[in-house]
Amino acid sequence: MMKLLAACLSLTFTAGALAADTLPTIRAAVLKIGTVNWELETIRQNGLDKKHGFILDVQPFADNGATRIAVEGDEADLAVADWIWVARQRAAGKEYVFIPYSKAVGGVVVPADSPATSLKDLAGGKIGVAGGPLDKSWLILRAYAAQEYGMDLKTETEQVFGAPPLIFKSALGGDYAGAINFWHFLAKMKASGMKELISVEDAGQALGLDTNTPLLGYYLKESFLTENPGIAQSLFAASREAKDLLANSPEAWEAIRPRMNAKSDAQFEQLKSDWIAGIPDRSPVDAEAANKMLELIAELGGAELVGEATTVPQGLFADVE
Repeated sequence: MMKLLAACLSLTFTAGALAADTLPTIRAAVLKIGTVNWELETIRQNGLDKKHGFILDVQPFADNGATRIAVEGDEADLAVADWIWVARQRAAGKEYVFIPYSKAVGGVVVPADSPATSLKDLAGGKIGVAGGPLDKSWLILRAYAAQEYGMDLKTETEQVFGAPPLIFKSALGGDYAGAINFWHFLAKMKASGMKELISVEDAGQALGLDTNTPLLGYYLKESFLTENPGIAQSLFAASREAKDLLANSPEAWEAIRPRMNAKSDAQFEQLKSDWIAGIPDRSPVDAEAANKMLELIAELGGAELVGEATTVPQGLFADVE
């Protein structure tokens, strides 16, 4: 009887191993310290990849440029980018497809003792901007200031463009009247006492944009999706289940806290709150709304930013829900 039981157990484990071996692998090229790791680690820790029919292999890289090279050179299957960049690549002939991940965006913060209540109060001051003159948050905020106050932020303020960590450090040191940064740096800045003047989301809404359109997402080659039917939906389902877990489980956050680089409880709580606020609705991307956003970005940044993507390329957004 014991021999029979042992044989059955052996067959069960062998079948399980074989089943795992037959699952397709998604090699994710990600920034080593990127916030996407929070979701990907939640997927892996809870076995959500295997539950939804794939194996997630996370490959850390030192910078975003390296992740893009990895996907282009077939050293990885997936990386993270905003959909406007992905649209530019697809319009240029690359077969990239976008799967929504987050609608989290940046904004403008000012020192705790700043009297500023709107962007017009920053006139004549110095603004730190993460990225360069074609940073999408900066462009949207410029359009908002022009619409709301007839103000040209570019000419009426002095800009200091720099990497997000530099803008973060300089802003906390009081070097700027206001600072524009990526959402996770802003969360830490707010946790340190700085005040949000306006978010890019609110500015976008004032401009008539649908800010529920997820800006960030996973992109993969269409050929990879064709070779692995249904894997786009599987990835999206695992992503959504991880989001649901993080939205409702304090324990899930504690499990990934070591990856968050939170220097204090205040930073941890703000990062958690702002990440959850960036969870998009579970629905297909509205192509019409995306087109409206792309038209505005193209008008503000020109071909230098969007390339040949004057409209959303056919097939850009994966058919997932």
